[in-house]
Amino acid sequence: MRLFELSRVFILIFALAWLAPVCAAQAIIQSLWTAADVPLNTDPQSLLWSAAQSVFMDADPHGNPVPGYRSEVRSRWSPRNLYFLFVCPYEQLNLKPEPKTTVETNELWNWDVAEVFIGADFQDIRRYKEFELSPQGEWVDLDIDLHKAHHEGGWTWNSGFEVSARIDRENHVWYGAMKIPYAAIDSRAAAAGNRLRINFFRSQGPGPHRHEITWQAPMADTFHVPERFGLLELAKPN
Repeated sequence: MRLFELSRVFILIFALAWLAPVCAAQAIIQSLWTAADVPLNTDPQSLLWSAAQSVFMDADPHGNPVPGYRSEVRSRWSPRNLYFLFVCPYEQLNLKPEPKTTVETNELWNWDVAEVFIGADFQDIRRYKEFELSPQGEWVDLDIDLHKAHHEGGWTWNSGFEVSARIDRENHVWYGAMKIPYAAIDSRAAAAGNRLRINFFRSQGPGPHRHEITWQAPMADTFHVPERFGLLELAKPN
């Protein structure tokens, strides 16, 4: 191979390696429009969820497969709210004793949870919101600002979101649903074509058997890597 051809090959390999994480961060989930707001439910076969697109959390934070814990996420949107459904297979649950579901639970991330990280700011991607729910229906929401040394302090923010959860112990699956006021996320009105920056995460199991499961792997030992987020698009009505 001549020298200039070899140089072109090296340039191409370098370009592909540099673009790979950028492309990975552009994975898209479409949120299906619904005309009216409805009570939350956790039944994947219900009218709310049956037509929604699915994406899956199936890798650890460094992109390695996590067999047995492939977790489904679906989304819907209305003029007022954004909805999410999680379908989470489990082997052993790690549940907080004496759960409280009428007030938020700070540091809920130390237990089994499903999480949404979502932001509308494409200029300052280090600002976004975090929403968590547990198999027992506990919840916490956070206003994340990674410019601050201790962004966990954002838990005092309240979005007014709602959650619902249930555990199917016979089949070792738990289900969780969120209903998030769109105005808590985005200064724009909800409209078809709007895009948001998003990632989904799940913590599963106790102690040494704990698994961290992701949609778009952050490639780090923390979920808080906004450069690795994907996109959520509000789909047009049929």
